[in-house]
Amino acid sequence: MDSKQPVGILPAQTIRELAEAGVVRVPQPLDPGQVQPASLDLRLGATVWRVRASFLPGRRPVRERLEQLALHRFSLEQGAVLETGCVYIAEIQEALALPPGLSASANPKSSTGRLDVFTRLITDQGEEFDIIPPGYNGPLYAEISPRTFPILVRAGSRLGQVRFRSGNSRLTDAELAALHAREPVVDGTAASFQNGVAVSVDLAGFGADRLIGYRARRFTGLVDVDRIAACAVADYWEPLHADGSGALILDPGQFYILASREAVTVPPDFAAEMTPFDPLVGEFRVHYAGFFDPGFGHSAAGGVGARAVLEVRSRDVPFIIEDGQIVGRLVYERMQQRPTALYGEGGSNYQGQSLKLSKHFR
Repeated sequence: MDSKQPVGILPAQTIRELAEAGVVRVPQPLDPGQVQPASLDLRLGATVWRVRASFLPGRRPVRERLEQLALHRFSLEQGAVLETGCVYIAEIQEALALPPGLSASANPKSSTGRLDVFTRLITDQGEEFDIIPPGYNGPLYAEISPRTFPILVRAGSRLGQVRFRSGNSRLTDAELAALHAREPVVDGTAASFQNGVAVSVDLAGFGADRLIGYRARRFTGLVDVDRIAACAVADYWEPLHADGSGALILDPGQFYILASREAVTVPPDFAAEMTPFDPLVGEFRVHYAGFFDPGFGHSAAGGVGARAVLEVRSRDVPFIIEDGQIVGRLVYERMQQRPTALYGEGGSNYQGQSLKLSKHFR
């Protein structure tokens, strides 16, 4: 694989080439749908450890730290339940042998974030979560911590995804504003550009019943992450409706699914990511799952009007958010080349979405 690649996020066709060249080392062929337009889903391996605490290995291999921190290990071959409030480290089937100049970053899949499953990628000698430096050669591990629902996973389950990039592909605010002028990335006339484009929350409501979101119920049954539409919404979620105040009080420790006020578009030659929440804006966290693939919300892929679904968790104190309050920012990056298929063209659970729970609920 040529280490001197053009700057940009690698598209699906190049990711497949990485697997063929051994840059992405896979123990068995990639699953159908595992390669996304601008990312690769990662499959859980056969072994998982429950650990006392989250950690970064620093200058040591992950396995060495697991010997010190693991409470017990068990197999995922036949499936296993991961309990809320616990921290687990799971093997990832895929390993990497990145050439110089090619780096990667990870994020939870959309469905994972909407289940309030906190997951991060760890590498040997890693000093940051979710960041894979150029030239990294070694295994991958996932830290998994279900926060609201216990989950059933098995070897091959896909909770996270990785995005490969060559060079610095991020658009400056001026470049993003110019792109927005050519092809709006958010609707409306008052787009704000500062370290990305601002995204605000919609508390006016959707539909005749003015649904503004969902609050997760506590002490529910488990969710099988590999089964679509297997769980009844009412058993896991309490719907929330606009009350005319234009505001919502976030209760400490509760998990909410809300939606952006803006419709979001990711043009075919770009990819986007929701940036981590700025703690100076308020006592809550927004959006565990941050990748938006080329074609999300785009007319060519049938996604006109798509909103960003916001996964919101309050912190230590009750906090009031108001309709139109900025809750995050989308940064955009150039693709190395246009993907052969855009997001949603082959079918998607979330293309054209307004306010939507994960695919596990019916």
